[in-house]
Amino acid sequence: MSLRLRLSLTLGAAFALIWALAAAWMLSDLRNQMMFSLDQRLVASARMVAGLLEQLPALPSKGEGTHFSAEQLNIPGGMACQVSSLRGEILARSHNNPEQALEAEKMGFHDQMIDGAPWRSFTLARGDVRITTADRQIEREALNMSILLAASVPVGVALLGCLCLLWLGIGQGLAPLNRLREALMRRNADSLEPLQIQAFPSELKPLLETQNQLFQRIGKTLERERRLTGDAAHELRSPLTAIKTHLQVARMTDGNARDQSLARAEEGADRLHRTLEQLLLLARVEGSLSFDDGSQYSAEQVARLAIQDATGGERTRIQLQLPTDLSTAPLQMPAALAIAALRNLLDNALRHTAEDCRVELSLITVGNRVRFVVRDHGPGIAPDDLQHLTQRFWRNGQSTGCGLGLAIVQAIVQRCDCALHFDSRADGLRVELTMPLQRV
Repeated sequence: MSLRLRLSLTLGAAFALIWALAAAWMLSDLRNQMMFSLDQRLVASARMVAGLLEQLPALPSKGEGTHFSAEQLNIPGGMACQVSSLRGEILARSHNNPEQALEAEKMGFHDQMIDGAPWRSFTLARGDVRITTADRQIEREALNMSILLAASVPVGVALLGCLCLLWLGIGQGLAPLNRLREALMRRNADSLEPLQIQAFPSELKPLLETQNQLFQRIGKTLERERRLTGDAAHELRSPLTAIKTHLQVARMTDGNARDQSLARAEEGADRLHRTLEQLLLLARVEGSLSFDDGSQYSAEQVARLAIQDATGGERTRIQLQLPTDLSTAPLQMPAALAIAALRNLLDNALRHTAEDCRVELSLITVGNRVRFVVRDHGPGIAPDDLQHLTQRFWRNGQSTGCGLGLAIVQAIVQRCDCALHFDSRADGLRVELTMPLQRV
């Protein structure tokens, strides 16, 4: 079912229900007013006959069968009139009276059956006589039905007109959606430029903005994939070439030269393996893949696991400093990402620190966050190079890594609401990584 038809049916049903209730209320009130007017006509006719009787000669005391015409008594058509004494003797009747006498004992309005038909009567006492006027209920209902029908026709026509205008108005209101659909259909399949639609309603602007944001995210994803493919092709070419060269040399030589070539080929394979692992981790972090495995670790546990991964079990190269007031609350981020980020910082620090020097790792709790401070004793980084540390495959002349460790840390920082700060000093590089804690 189309949106236009659905809106038309919903709003049309609501309109029809409201109009039906309003029409029922109006017609009910109109019917009550009609019945009241007909009753008032009986009252007015009875009073008029009473006034005429005062001007006519005296009626006989026993006037059974005495008749006055409806014109003589000025009785409206379709109405009966009867004049009777207080003792119930009929003194005068209009010629259109029914064969059965009208009941005149009760004053005021009264519903009665006469000649098998329902009548509505009104009795007025004036002196020694009673004046009763009456008309048939069927005639009253027929008159009322004709008036109600005449009043219902304009209401029905107006309702149909409103429904037609509603259909046209909804179609006109949905025209911007049709323009959006046409704009999308005219676009090239490879185009990711934002949509520009003039005179777009404010209610639909969030839809347009969301669509443009989707194009932007798709463009970033494609750009990230192209960059990852290009970087991988560039960075993996050299290790593969070196491995192939060393294997060829090993095939052509014997003895010590062959062993050296095989050892260098193995080193190249290890470097290639590390680069591939880092590339895959970076792609997962920058993508939408989940790292949440349900495990929750405190800051101390993350620090110890990261030290174990970075040193391969030789923890003596890293000095861990834990304050006494360190929070034991778990980190508000996937443990795998927290360990990977801290491990990459420690790997980078160990790579730039002499083997006889130790890398310092200290933890500080600051409000609802914990700060990991990694300090090495290497040559440091030039101030102009600090801005390039988190770029992919950027390396200074003294680095032996693949250039992805700090880029992965930066991606984790952006994904998990962390903070990363570098401070280069004369005695080494100081890196501060801040992670959020869960509220206890």
